[in-house]
Amino acid sequence: MHTNQADITWQCARLSELSAAQQYAIFSARSEVFVVEQNCAFLDMDGLDLDAVHVIGWAGSNTVAAYLRIVAPGIKFPEPSLGRVITTRPYRGGGAGRALIAEGIRQLERIYPGQAIRIGAQAYLEKFYGAFGFKTVTEIYLEDDIPHLDMVRPAGGA
Repeated sequence: MHTNQADITWQCARLSELSAAQQYAIFSARSEVFVVEQNCAFLDMDGLDLDAVHVIGWAGSNTVAAYLRIVAPGIKFPEPSLGRVITTRPYRGGGAGRALIAEGIRQLERIYPGQAIRIGAQAYLEKFYGAFGFKTVTEIYLEDDIPHLDMVRPAGGA
C-alpha cells in the first residue's frame, strides 16, 4: 500500500509533550521496523529518547507513517544527529521517507542553526542520504550485524 505523503501530518515534540498513546505508537513502530523486520535483538530504548526531539509523521491520530529523532550535539556524536529513522511498511514507496528526512533536517536546523548534521546510516542508503547533501566520513562498520557508515551534512547543506 502506497499512501500519499500529503496525508501525513508532521509533529516535532519532546517525549514529555506526547500522549501515552502517541509514545506507544512510536515505540511500537520502531520495534516493528528495527526488531521484527530487521531481525535485530537490541535495546531500542537506549536512554536517548527522553532528551531527544522527535519528528513524527502521523497518518491518523495514532498511526506512525514515518519517524526520526534528533539528538543534541555532544550526546551521540559531536554534531547534532538524526537517528532511529523509519518509514512504516504501509507508507514506503510514496515519498514519505524523503519527506521525513527533509522535515528532520528542517527541524534540526531550526533547533541547532549553523551546525553540521551527522547520521549513522545503513550502508545501502548511502545514495539516498547523499541526495540530501550528506557525505560519507567513515568506512563501513557493523551495528547490530547491519552494515552502517557515518555521514555528515555540512552546515548549510552544501
